[in-house]
Amino acid sequence: MWRTGISLKQSAFDYGFQRWNRMAGKGSNSVQLRHYNERVVLDAVRRFGQASKAEIARFAHLTPPAVAAIVEALVAGGYLVENGKRFGGKGQPSAMYGLASSGAYSIGFHIGRRAMDAILIDFAGQTCAFETHDYDHPDPESIRRLGGGAIGRFRSQLGSVESSRLIGIGISAPYFIGGWDEELGFPGDVQLAWRSFDLKAHFSDTHNLPVMIENDASAAAVAELVYGLGKKFSDFLHISLSTFVGGGLVLDGTLQTGPNGNTAAFGPFPVTHSTLSSVPKPTGKFEVLLHRASIYTLVHHLRTNGIDIKRVRDLDPMPATARTLVSEWQDDCADALAQAIIGSIAVVDVEAVVIDGLLPAPLLMETVARVRQCFSEMVPPGLIAPTITAGALGARGSALGASILPLYLMFGPDTGVLMKKGNDKKPLLIGS
Repeated sequence: MWRTGISLKQSAFDYGFQRWNRMAGKGSNSVQLRHYNERVVLDAVRRFGQASKAEIARFAHLTPPAVAAIVEALVAGGYLVENGKRFGGKGQPSAMYGLASSGAYSIGFHIGRRAMDAILIDFAGQTCAFETHDYDHPDPESIRRLGGGAIGRFRSQLGSVESSRLIGIGISAPYFIGGWDEELGFPGDVQLAWRSFDLKAHFSDTHNLPVMIENDASAAAVAELVYGLGKKFSDFLHISLSTFVGGGLVLDGTLQTGPNGNTAAFGPFPVTHSTLSSVPKPTGKFEVLLHRASIYTLVHHLRTNGIDIKRVRDLDPMPATARTLVSEWQDDCADALAQAIIGSIAVVDVEAVVIDGLLPAPLLMETVARVRQCFSEMVPPGLIAPTITAGALGARGSALGASILPLYLMFGPDTGVLMKKGNDKKPLLIGS
């Protein structure tokens, strides 16, 4: 039963995604590893965008004849497509291969505290459809109705033929989704409703598709790894400025979740007291980052001071009356984030800190600039400063990360392919 807390130890990453990252680029020419090597080839093409057979062979450590046979079979199976030839090098022009958009489709849901996002992506990672639905609170009945409606519309858009290549549903949601009634004013019965609602079973049984669940901040970090700045940085902290702040840690191209699934949670990180008049003073020595660097704190600060907004997107364009109050929050948020970043990099050495989330793009860029400034003013000697930058995906990151889960479970070079004896993980359209 899926309860208010998500167990990341039992999440999709534990049996697929992390092993896909660790094993990428370690192919073999052995016949018994053919199905694994198919996935290594797909991984190479996904990383490069498009690649020649020679480039794939070098990445995967496979012989050119082995790669040629696999590529030809993947093209025949509808997973790769030839994208013309590349001229200008030595010898004959090289045929270039990319992922076939219609090779598979995946649905991702992000169940947020104020809205649900639904996304349909194709095999190449392109967005085919996107929806967002607001609510006062995420009760199970609303999630059933909104999710079912989105799936029905996505299936209709795909049509009967392409719907047969819909491989699964990924769901991202925050920890303790029915909680935080004090901060967000959720009705008391919401948490009780989530305790008795099996989210995974509902969607898998109702829609006859595999379902995977992941923490929302971790899902956003995965989306950044696969489709965003992960192409530039392989070691980074990802901080999500969502309704509540959250985070994800990527090391050596792999999301780290830890023994309890709580790595880089960030929300409870101890920081100094807020300077905002709207934030009650804590009784202890420290405040927690969640009360200083979260979107709910920004909205609460505005509403406390007479600016009636419900969603952070109401700040795009910025109302003139809100500018000063927003700036106050940005300064307070940046100061707290800089403290949290310094504490984090004192323990874990990373190349970059990527900050993203629900803020409109102009506000996000301004806030990140203030974080960099605060960090530079307070970083102590002995630490190597990471690059602090805005993320590439914005508010869609968690839903996009959720949609990635089914694709990499089925098509990533997961070491489980080497050990499966049954037929629960079918090979691609290639003879064994």
